Amino acid sequence: MIALLVLVFVVGYLGIVLEHNISIDKSSSALLTGALCWTVVAFGTDDPEFMNEELLHHLSETASILFFLMGAMTIVELIDTYDGFDIITDRITTRSQTKLLWIICLLTFFLSALLDNLTTTIVMVTLTKKLIDKDELRLLFVGIIVVAANAGGAWSPMGDVTTTMLWIGGQVSAGNIVLKLIVPSLVCMLIPVFVLSRQVKGELPKKLFSDNANQQQTQREKNIVFFTGIGGLLFVPLFKTVTHLPPFMGMLMSLGILWMVTELILKGKEEKFRHNYSVYRALEKVDMPSVLFFLGILLAVSALQTEGVLRGAAEWLSQNISNQTVTVTLIGLLSSVVDNVPLVAAAMGMYTLEQFPMDHDFWELLAFCAGTGGSALIIGSAAGVAAMGLEKVTFFWYLKKVSWLALIGYFAGIAAYIIIN
Repeated sequence: MIALLVLVFVVGYLGIVLEHNISIDKSSSALLTGALCWTVVAFGTDDPEFMNEELLHHLSETASILFFLMGAMTIVELIDTYDGFDIITDRITTRSQTKLLWIICLLTFFLSALLDNLTTTIVMVTLTKKLIDKDELRLLFVGIIVVAANAGGAWSPMGDVTTTMLWIGGQVSAGNIVLKLIVPSLVCMLIPVFVLSRQVKGELPKKLFSDNANQQQTQREKNIVFFTGIGGLLFVPLFKTVTHLPPFMGMLMSLGILWMVTELILKGKEEKFRHNYSVYRALEKVDMPSVLFFLGILLAVSALQTEGVLRGAAEWLSQNISNQTVTVTLIGLLSSVVDNVPLVAAAMGMYTLEQFPMDHDFWELLAFCAGTGGSALIIGSAAGVAAMGLEKVTFFWYLKKVSWLALIGYFAGIAAYIIIN
């Protein structure tokens, strides 16, 4: 039965990896894989009551991650609905390609840590499309944005879903992960940007921004929503530290506050304005297929964990690869081929907090490698897949132009972590 379970999981994985080849959305493959894996577990168990207890236990952990993500995504979409990110983008006025590269990458790095790498990639790729009209140059910028976004997300508990999973699971603490990974993540971003900046030279012909004549919200309303939303995201780690409640509770509280603020802003406005700028409008733009993808794949991994498959994999790794750094480095590189979410979920199932307690080097390096290793291939991260969709970046173009830069940064970041610690 375990062999059948692994087979279902592998076939489901292939469906996710080959999403574009078979023209089937990865979310549907993930949901089907999760449901089928637990179906196999159900047919092979002699204790249905224990199986249901395990399922509900894993579902509670999964739900905490999904609620956190949905809250964060809704806040970000609300800010974007009110054009709040213009507060940042309107201040970029340089025409130098080199300066613009550094500005965009540094902005992407820190914005990714504050929000998340997927949303930041969408925002920054959209900005780049407004600034650069040369296709080849713009694609280079988009490629390096993926690297910067993944590097920025790795050191923040809110920047990458895998770091969020480790934070919520108790493997890392918010303050420590920031302290230990910010320098390696900076190195991971700075070296590829430095190398690329030697190739990108010259001046941009003109600024392509245009004022939005149909803009209905005032600057005051834009500022209120932007700073309330960003403040709410920053409030979440503090809330967890003070109350010891799960992070999704702080995120839901922040969403509730921002929702109330927008309702007060919309009070007395005409119906068309209320419709265009309400929370319901933002909810329509939330990427629910991604949320369902996480649900499916986490359910599938939990089925493997329940049947002891991950424990067996951990024993095999321990017997054949004694060096923890090598193990985690390989996991990071593997995340460029398959999604990093199930890889981290698998690692969390393989190794217990008794074996590696909170803030152990293993968990910290895992957060870095899983967050940044996906940059090696365009399909290796959510940020890369988003950029691929927005700018039609091809797999082999990215492999030729950007992958080697991402790998240089990846190994340099690992070296920086080892030296520091």
